[in-house]
Amino acid sequence: MMVPCIRLDLDCAAICKAALDYVSRDSRYAEEILQQCARICRDCGQECQKHEAQHCKECAEACFKCAEACEQYQSA
Repeated sequence: MMVPCIRLDLDCAAICKAALDYVSRDSRYAEEILQQCARICRDCGQECQKHEAQHCKECAEACFKCAEACEQYQSA
């Protein structure tokens, strides 16, 4: 039951690390990575919201905050 959620969590962590790497070196692809990061973080947050465990709720909140940060960084 939690396998899809865990896989999405791992995808989310990986894209967040990649986004940080691209942004930190001012890559010309940073904006594209940030768009994908925001999308994956939102998907992850929505998946985590489906579960009652406290760590899932905290994960969902963190994912939504990260998605917002990616979107704000793109607009800057």
